[in-house]
Amino acid sequence: MSYAQEYQRSLTDPEGFWREKAELLPWFEFPKTILDQDPNGAWRWFRGGKMNSCWLALDRHVEAGRGEQNALIYDSPVTSQIRKYTYSELTERVSRVAGALQGLGVGKGDRVIVYMPMVPEAAIAMLACARLGAIHSVVFGGFAAPELATRIDDAKPKVILSASCGIEFANVIPYQPMVREAILLASHKPEHNVVLQRDQCIAVLDNERDLEWTQWEAKAKSVGCTEVDATDPLYILYTSGTTGKPKGVVRDNGGHAVALNYSMSAIYGVDAGDVFWAASDVGWVVGHSYIVYAPLFKGCTSILFEGKPVRTPDAGVFWRVIEDHKVNCFFVAPTAYRAVKKEDPDCKLQKRYDISSLRYQFVAGERLDPATYHWLRKHLDVPVIDHWWQTETGWSMCANMAGIELMECKPGSPTLPVPGYDLRILDESGREVGPGREGSVVIKEPLPPSAFTTIWGDHDRYIEAYWSKFKGFYLTGDEGYRDEDGYVYIMGRIDDVINVAGHRLSTGQMEEVIANHPAVAECTVVGISDEGKGQVPLGLLLLKDGVNIEDDELERELVQMVRQGVGAFANFKRAVVVKRLPKTRSGKILRQVLRKMIDGEAYVVPSTIDDPGVLPEIEGILRQRSVMGAR
Repeated sequence: MSYAQEYQRSLTDPEGFWREKAELLPWFEFPKTILDQDPNGAWRWFRGGKMNSCWLALDRHVEAGRGEQNALIYDSPVTSQIRKYTYSELTERVSRVAGALQGLGVGKGDRVIVYMPMVPEAAIAMLACARLGAIHSVVFGGFAAPELATRIDDAKPKVILSASCGIEFANVIPYQPMVREAILLASHKPEHNVVLQRDQCIAVLDNERDLEWTQWEAKAKSVGCTEVDATDPLYILYTSGTTGKPKGVVRDNGGHAVALNYSMSAIYGVDAGDVFWAASDVGWVVGHSYIVYAPLFKGCTSILFEGKPVRTPDAGVFWRVIEDHKVNCFFVAPTAYRAVKKEDPDCKLQKRYDISSLRYQFVAGERLDPATYHWLRKHLDVPVIDHWWQTETGWSMCANMAGIELMECKPGSPTLPVPGYDLRILDESGREVGPGREGSVVIKEPLPPSAFTTIWGDHDRYIEAYWSKFKGFYLTGDEGYRDEDGYVYIMGRIDDVINVAGHRLSTGQMEEVIANHPAVAECTVVGISDEGKGQVPLGLLLLKDGVNIEDDELERELVQMVRQGVGAFANFKRAVVVKRLPKTRSGKILRQVLRKMIDGEAYVVPSTIDDPGVLPEIEGILRQRSVMGAR
């Protein structure tokens, strides 16, 4: 079937289309209803289906006689370790950790926070929760204590599964001081904190709450899989909100399994036995979908990589991993390849390795700029495929579908909508616009399986943030357009979320931290273009009257505050004092105008601006501080 036929059928007969995809998986009990709506009006897939996501990922492959195939390969250049787990071995460990969690009182519907680096136990923890029907909430190990505390209070976990440290390049980052501070800050107090001790940093444990992982796991008995409904939650994953308060995206079991299983063959062109590598982190949605779940649903071997694209030990590490593990499909953010390109522009290190196993190179997490696309095409003898998706959807909304029909690649475009996504471009009044005209990128309801169904504990926010602007359409939060061939181009966010090296971060989070400085009267943070990281945050500040502080000293203090309040990965390094900020007459700061002005893009000064003279004034200050054109 061609892409056009597949896509059209998904829109004209969504229930029939997704019933067929659901039939590709074994169920404890097949769904009674393919698509309906819950009492809140949210669309739900596969109601009445009985299943378990861990069983689909592990046990069923063992029962089918494929237990000796590698399921997970842990490759850690930062610790010089490689460990391989067969499906049988991984099932055994997951079932024992599930038993250990059960021993702490964790059961169906309970929440468990996973705050860990890229180690096998992070994936084992997630699958163990799924085995019990518990709901895991993975928090990226780089998040600072206040951010972790916010998630503890929202998810209210019984248990935290953590580690003694993470490793960034050669730097050891102790985790337990951040965990302890987060528990101190949080109103909700988890009953237990299980700590995986790593040789690089042995944590001092508090006997009242802390448990040592190895001993805790060794004492446990293995447990089987708990039957759950297809519509039961599998996990909560927090994504940045424009208010600074993160949104807990809720993913269910059934739709998630069906969509991800379909995506592995249809989008990525892989099947059982293939080796799949997503060079992400389990703290982000890519790590959830394409390190832990989708490859195992499909029966692939998944690579879990603890390292960086450069300096672990060099810019040839990607090629080394591909050769060592015979990777067939590789998925990474453009930022990673920009780092490789900077250190090895002629790709000389690649010549040391045999990467002939590679069939496809996928990129996502941020826009693939044409320069990086052409560099990859020059140095890789495989299709280079951009695709676009979000935490909220859990899998791709637009892609060049390797497993169905490879289309012409157009640099700067993630190609065409994936089956199930009725994508439109709307103007401010809600009218669909023609080719070449920018507008809000939206998806007509219903969203396909695996898309989120609510915000944890706040369904009103789910409606307000995503469904209220254009009735019947999901607001992606991105601006874009389609060309005369229907190809989609994503141009950037329409809200106050920026993309730093593939990490989606709220400027509101950083503004809240900066505003706490005693010298700051008002501030705004905008994401500006950066050759290496895609975007980086820039703070613009108004000082309180009478404050006397040197600009450089203030900048140093604010950088440290953001590191402590959000995390070092936010990459906040520049703060500039201005006399006033551009606002509308109603008081809204014109962040998009500021961003476009700083990046040298064309912009329109809205008629509602309070004082047009403020923009050239700020531009002059930024030029003096070498911000304009310094990227």
